Amino acid sequence: MGSGTMTHHGEVHWLGEGIDYAWAWGLQRELLEERVAGERSDTLLLLGHAPVYTAGRRSVPEDVLAQLDAPLIETDRGGQTTYHGPGQLVGYPIVSLADLGLGPKRYVEAIESALIAALAEYGVPAHREAGLTGVWTDAGKIAAIGVKVSRGVTMHGFALNVATDLRAYEPIVPCGIGDRPVTSLRALVGRAPELKEAAYVVTEALGASLGIAWRAR
Repeated sequence: MGSGTMTHHGEVHWLGEGIDYAWAWGLQRELLEERVAGERSDTLLLLGHAPVYTAGRRSVPEDVLAQLDAPLIETDRGGQTTYHGPGQLVGYPIVSLADLGLGPKRYVEAIESALIAALAEYGVPAHREAGLTGVWTDAGKIAAIGVKVSRGVTMHGFALNVATDLRAYEPIVPCGIGDRPVTSLRALVGRAPELKEAAYVVTEALGASLGIAWRAR
């Protein structure tokens, strides 16, 4: 995926944990405008959110099965309803697809490839599922992907369950898929890295997959 030659340079920002979803969404919109205008390079935001449920453009009310213990926010990404919260690594790449020579479908595949490679670093075999977006293990879905492309630049991104409390998914149909479980790195291997460590591993894998040399800022 991508150029594979690391000819592109971008910047990566670790924003911390407990980040408010609406604030991060607003920041993405600002960065997207700057990227469209050529005022900044490709940018990757990495963080953990405060507990929140988000509903993408294809969400239906039936995806909410019970009372939610966190806010539900309607958002403009692709996909359906999912959860973000402590122990989950969220990544928002703000990148120009034209500069990378990618269309939206290949871009999503590049993210999937990167997450599969990152999980392999922790000894977890992961894969794609035909006809479904995201990253899967034999025990269930471990990463969700939902993106938006505006004027050739991406926003939103991926959520990788590192040490997520999987009970948070019980009141919803995650991503509209009711017949398959969700899992986490901790559930699979009995332990989990700190989110910031996982962010570093994912950054390296995403750089290799997209052909971007990330610089921490």
